[in-house]
This record gives sequence, C-alpha cells and structure tokens, in this order.
Amino acid sequence: MQVVHFGHACVLLDTGTTRILIDPGTFSSGFEGVKDLDAVLITHQHPDHLDIAKLPALLAANPRAQLIVDEGSADQTENPTVARPGDVVKVGDTTVKVVGGRHAVIHQDIPVIPNAGYVIGDGAFYHPGDALFVPDEDIDVLGLPSGAPWMRTGEAVDFLRAVEPRVAVPIHEAVLAMPQMAYRLFELLKPGGTEVRPLPRGEESAV
Repeated sequence: MQVVHFGHACVLLDTGTTRILIDPGTFSSGFEGVKDLDAVLITHQHPDHLDIAKLPALLAANPRAQLIVDEGSADQTENPTVARPGDVVKVGDTTVKVVGGRHAVIHQDIPVIPNAGYVIGDGAFYHPGDALFVPDEDIDVLGLPSGAPWMRTGEAVDFLRAVEPRVAVPIHEAVLAMPQMAYRLFELLKPGGTEVRPLPRGEESAV
C-alpha cells in the first residue's frame, strides 16, 4: 500500500486498484490536487478533518469518488453516504468498515459528536479520527493520533499498545509545536514488533 500524509489527519491510501482520501481538513494542504479518487472519507465534522470550502472542488475533480461521512457531517455535505458503526461499504475492490461512533470527550461541558473510525481493507489501514477506539480486526498500518485537546500522549501510547500494528504512522500532529517529542515517546514505548514511521509530508510512501 502507498500512503501520502498531507499533514494532520489527512491521508491518501492507494492499494494499487483503489484510491481513498481520508479527512481533507483545514490543517492539511496539498490534497486539493489529488485525482483519480474512488472515495473521500470524513470521520467527523470538525474543520481540521472536513474543509467545507475545498470539498466541492475536490469532488468535482474526482467525479467517480464516493463521499462517505459520519452522521454529524451529513447535513454539511451534498449527497453523501452516511457511515454508521457496523456498516461495511465497498469502495472499488476494497472494504471500508465503520467502527467506534463517538468523538473522544474534550470536556464535560462540550457535547460529544459522532466520529466514524474507518478500517480499510480488512485491517490494512485504520484511521480512528478523533477517538481511540480499538477495533476487533488485526491492524497492519495504524494512523496514530499524536496530539489533540482530547488526548494525553500516554493515552496515545496505550492505544498504540492495544492495537499493536505492524506500522504506526503518526497523524493529527498539527496542534503540537514539536511533534517529534511525541514520536520519540511512541518509539520508546511502542509494543514489540511495531515500527513507528513518521511520513514526509506530501510524499508517497510504501508501507
């Protein structure tokens, strides 16, 4: 699988036959020119995961792409497929299973919104969005949240240990002044057999 990290939560997955873009948000850049997409997946409605201003042009440039969104983003987008926990959607020859369902708690005074985690290709890649839901499937490559208002670094480490992927690709790093500090802790505290691999922004990488 080829993966491009466009910064923060936005990643492009290319299986060789299927191209899926996840969470093109306002903290990411470079995804605007991506072509030949089979699907655009949105985990939740927060702007750093869903850039409403740029989404229409992205979809217009990718007319065959399915738009798959969580329940909370449905009324902000046009003609989406709404993803609910337990759903399995076929994108090309790749399966997308929806897991989780709720955004992590930021503060008790802030309402909890929907959040759809996506398990791609029976565990080939897992993007959890803004939650630390551990799926039932064995995960090969994990998009590992690195920093967020709703998370401590120790919680990210525990999530990494619970999922035990072959490769952990740090994402959701734009809120950190020095994300390398989190990456070093991931490397120090990772489970045996896991490789922590930060990806160069905007470049295609084989994972």
